Amino acid sequence: MSYDGFYDRLKVVNKGDFQYARVNFYISDIGTNEACAIKSGTILTENNEYPLNYTEQAQLLLPFDKQLDTDKAVIVVQPQNPVHDCQLKLQIEANELEGLSFTKQSLFTIHTELDELLADLSGFFVSKLMWFLLPEQKGVVVTFKKPMHFDDESIECKKSVCYFAVADNWQDDTKELADIADVIKVTPWITK
Repeated sequence: MSYDGFYDRLKVVNKGDFQYARVNFYISDIGTNEACAIKSGTILTENNEYPLNYTEQAQLLLPFDKQLDTDKAVIVVQPQNPVHDCQLKLQIEANELEGLSFTKQSLFTIHTELDELLADLSGFFVSKLMWFLLPEQKGVVVTFKKPMHFDDESIECKKSVCYFAVADNWQDDTKELADIADVIKVTPWITK
């Protein structure tokens, strides 16, 4: 895979004022969407070879490096299972939440950042002139470490994944809903 596509998206995140929203890259199975376990990875340029960092969840930990973009670097990933049919998955998410309380206010902030990042990644043409093509973000999807339940009509849970329909009045609600340590990640809840 060519590094320039990754660099262009990382540049959007770095230019924006995002405290929590990120663009992360994963290698997943085409059929099941489960992580494709990675055996090895390399970043190659014409003159150099660098190790590729990745997680057990098959997340590629790519550097934001102008020189790699200039040098037309290529990302090479070897899956552990050679017969796996793997694909690249781009995910807008918030998964670095240290120091944050799990409140409606914090979910409102994350929701706003994820929505802004989605618009920024869509570019000027789509976000300003063809806004009707942008997906509508209803709220956020929170993946927890364990099954959860909330007594709130705006929150729907299916085992450890909960859908939060974020409203404007959440901006000032600082009542803690759960322990932030139980949260794995927060992603946009796209409805169209």
